[in-house]
Amino acid sequence: MQSKIGKTFWLALLALLLVGAGGSAAWATPAQGYGQGQQNPPKPPQPAPITLDAPSAPAPAPNLEEDAALKTFTELKREDVARQIELGEEFLKKYPGSRYNAVVYARLAPAYLAVAQEDKMFAAGEKALELNPDNVDILALMGMLLPRRAGTLDADQKLQKAEKYSKRTIELLAAMQKPDGLTEEEFNAAKNQKLSMAHSGLGLTYLQRQRYGDSVAELEQATKLVKEAEPTDFYLLGVAYQKAQRFSDAATAFGKCGETQWGWQDRCKKGAEDSKKLAATQPQPPKP
Repeated sequence: MQSKIGKTFWLALLALLLVGAGGSAAWATPAQGYGQGQQNPPKPPQPAPITLDAPSAPAPAPNLEEDAALKTFTELKREDVARQIELGEEFLKKYPGSRYNAVVYARLAPAYLAVAQEDKMFAAGEKALELNPDNVDILALMGMLLPRRAGTLDADQKLQKAEKYSKRTIELLAAMQKPDGLTEEEFNAAKNQKLSMAHSGLGLTYLQRQRYGDSVAELEQATKLVKEAEPTDFYLLGVAYQKAQRFSDAATAFGKCGETQWGWQDRCKKGAEDSKKLAATQPQPPKP
């Protein structure tokens, strides 16, 4: 675990989060609910991301050249994405069996996401987890993103992985102790951000499985754990509420995603209006 909270790009391209394979989105308008083949959502505003558990390098190996290459790579600012990818790929090519490769893959995954190289992001994430199965940052990232890409022939497999990764994230965070160098406030903020990502991934996974009550419960957690929840999570929560016929709650969720200025703001407002009309005309089940 890092001794301080770093910067990452896990939400640098949130437009990717609702995009399925081949560039087709898995969303309909709020009035239509959850569907296939709809317009890709635009990129919403980005919060300040937090890295909790990016892996620290193992004890130095005798190879001084390899150590120096790793040091140069890990000391790059995360904003220098192009250089990070260049040096990371060079390192993996030059040292394919390096003990440091878990570190390299874990840094490459969010870097690839930042430049919209989605296939490489997933490949690097899977490799990072193969080498370090308990990397909380990568587990949370993959658990959140995999169900956004589940509109493919192997959708079931992706949803199974997403559920596994998100649940493991929650399990690890529950047992995690505060590291030296972090205040309680910083540690709790970092944990809650990762938990929000995990619950978001589970919420969409259950939504796609038509487990609407479970989806609502997870997405409620995703939106409550952070001070400024993603408008995409409020949108998903609105859809889940609609599917559960909780139209008044759907109107509230869509209203919150409509408060943010982003490309789907009008769609959120329309979802709120439609849900209010449904709440006034259709019976709703009691809240659990």
